[in-house]
Amino acid sequence: MNGDYCNNDGARDLKRRIETYWIDKGYDVQVQLIEGTFMAAMRSARTDVRSDMVNGMPQRRAA
Repeated sequence: MNGDYCNNDGARDLKRRIETYWIDKGYDVQVQLIEGTFMAAMRSARTDVRSDMVNGMPQRRAA
């Protein structure tokens, strides 16, 4: 994996990759992008990627 997954474009790409991976395996995973505030340490705003997975594993099979 290359790139910055904390900015908008990278977070959208990561969301798409996570959803596609689990759909291909027959699972339904919900991934949300949460816009963060400006972080002085990062010198930019960030976008968080959150999902309904527990310990990195999906909780339900796709219908």
